[in-house]
Amino acid sequence: MTSPPNLNKESSRVSTEANVAASEIALHPAADDPEALLAVNGLKKHFAIRQGLLIRREVGAVKAVDGVSFSLRAGETMGLVGESGCGKSTTGRVVTKLLDPTAGAIIFEGKDISGYSRAEMLPLRSEIQVIFQDPYSSLNPRHTIGTIVGAPFRIQKTVKEKGIKAEVQTLMERVGLNPEHYNRYPHEFSGGQRQRIGIARAIALRPKLIVCDEPVSALDVSIQAQVVNLLEDLQNEFNIAYIFVAHDLSVVRHISDRVAVMYLGQMMEFTDRDTLYSKPLHPYTHALMSAVPVPDPAKETRRDRILLVGDLPSPSNPPPGCVFHTRCPKFRERLSDSERERCQTESPALELKAPGHFAQCHFPEVRADIANAQDAGIGAGAVESVVSPGGVSTDLPR
Repeated sequence: MTSPPNLNKESSRVSTEANVAASEIALHPAADDPEALLAVNGLKKHFAIRQGLLIRREVGAVKAVDGVSFSLRAGETMGLVGESGCGKSTTGRVVTKLLDPTAGAIIFEGKDISGYSRAEMLPLRSEIQVIFQDPYSSLNPRHTIGTIVGAPFRIQKTVKEKGIKAEVQTLMERVGLNPEHYNRYPHEFSGGQRQRIGIARAIALRPKLIVCDEPVSALDVSIQAQVVNLLEDLQNEFNIAYIFVAHDLSVVRHISDRVAVMYLGQMMEFTDRDTLYSKPLHPYTHALMSAVPVPDPAKETRRDRILLVGDLPSPSNPPPGCVFHTRCPKFRERLSDSERERCQTESPALELKAPGHFAQCHFPEVRADIANAQDAGIGAGAVESVVSPGGVSTDLPR
């Protein structure tokens, strides 16, 4: 992104990182936080696999989300990254109750909404909203923009009918659209303009939480920057918390305060943005970082690309032990037989490995050739000291 970050956003990030460091004694990413707007604990979403023509019996389940935990404060952005099929979008849909969770707790403003019915969720829809990935299919082609953006006011009955047009035109102007286009249809707008319409609809009722489900992945790069900057401006203005789902690590780095890395429905790593990009611990995060282009051609040619062997395992039949071990380069190249056996049989927990830094790995490490390569280039190998939850300093060699 070429535009400079907003100063208010930077202040928020500094504050967030200080809060993360202060809470390093917490051994769980969703540990009790009195200031948390949202706390997700052990969230699971399994889709049943059924067979049979007359009697549809359950023969298995697709574990789309399998034990995810995190917390989010007002005005904070949490990036959710990972390759396609890892459960990012499903996590967002379950958090917003577009899908019901199989297990786990969703605590919003101190109340567990995981078991809420559709009727019970209706009053909360003004506080929890979604921006969808595809700006072409998320807008009803038969409705005008005025009808689409005005729908929240009509459903929640917060504005009288005669005042809705003025509210919608104000929103359109706020997101960079011409208010005179109130009566136009979605097909008359470009992809970037359609996504702005979706954003206007999402912020209409001044929500406290918005799940952004890959809101810029379908847009051109130049338009992506405009939409991301718009989201940041709205966050600073209305103190909105974002869950920003994406697979583009450059975009996530620009907008996020904290970042969670997902793989096969589980959270591999969770920490603040700067720590993740400067000292990633999980081998999967290393692989993702190595795929991010480096602007300097000299540094790009000198660094190693970490390739993951094989396809993503089926979420209906995940590998035993660590779910990543079947594709892990470290498991394949640098572990002893006893260490490999542990990875194959023992599932690691998402544990605190350093102040405010959680990773789900038996053998985490900081790789200087990967960490922060976009800024610092290629560095020599080093040994990093990581504090374990018990306070013992542990050396993690390359």
